[in-house]
Amino acid sequence: MSLRTVDAVLRDGIVALRDAGIPDAATDARRLMAAVIKATPAQMTAALRDPISPSDEGAFADALARRLQRQPVSQIVGGRWFYGRWFKVTPDVLDPRPETETLVDLALGSPFAHVLDLGTGSGAIIVTLLAERAAATGVGTDLSETGILVAGENAAHQGVDDRLILPVSDWWEDVGGTYDLIVSNPPYVAADEMPSLAPEVRDWEPRLALTDEADGLSAYRTIAAGAPDHLTAGGRLLVEIGYGQAEAVSRIFATAGLENIAVHTDLDGRDRVVSARRC
Repeated sequence: MSLRTVDAVLRDGIVALRDAGIPDAATDARRLMAAVIKATPAQMTAALRDPISPSDEGAFADALARRLQRQPVSQIVGGRWFYGRWFKVTPDVLDPRPETETLVDLALGSPFAHVLDLGTGSGAIIVTLLAERAAATGVGTDLSETGILVAGENAAHQGVDDRLILPVSDWWEDVGGTYDLIVSNPPYVAADEMPSLAPEVRDWEPRLALTDEADGLSAYRTIAAGAPDHLTAGGRLLVEIGYGQAEAVSRIFATAGLENIAVHTDLDGRDRVVSARRC
């Protein structure tokens, strides 16, 4: 019996996901197949005409079954590309979104020597910043011990672990020193908005990283309250925000005495980051 091609099996997978109402079925199936046959995104097109082994076809079927249960692709394949680098992703950390690269771009827009990432999760933000700035050092905190372990693996994989400290900390609780850059992608989903989230997010990602169990703004109040004491003169604060939060977060920062407050949009034109400085 002749083997089926990668393309034929992939097409069947796309149909299965599409029939189940999975968003971006083609993209997801392609990512799953690439992981199974160990191909980079650039190699996938050339691999489509190749025969697929029975074991790989079975592995792809298993991956599809998990996706049909609405498990995120990044958890199934074990990671995601973020800012051109591969980051390990587990159910213990938030799946790094492409939109968060807006925050990274803004952070890299000005020099920094010492950076703090509050609620680091997978470490995607701070590890990327340190990888892009070889002379910088950083601290990444998180309340989740298992999340910190994932961040540590990502830091080691990207070769920045010698410049990064990863304490378990409840926001400012175990943070000392001052920084010329503070970044954060905090939990900003209001508790009453949680039921409306996509099942990939609501049912599979850590709730601690998604919601403050309140109005979605608690983390920003805490960050703003401690930022003036931990920023150097002229130091920058950059936070990712959720839909409709730009005005509220800007007011919180102003009340804390921060200046040069600005709202920045992502590539889709949505308000994504609020920045401020310590005067």
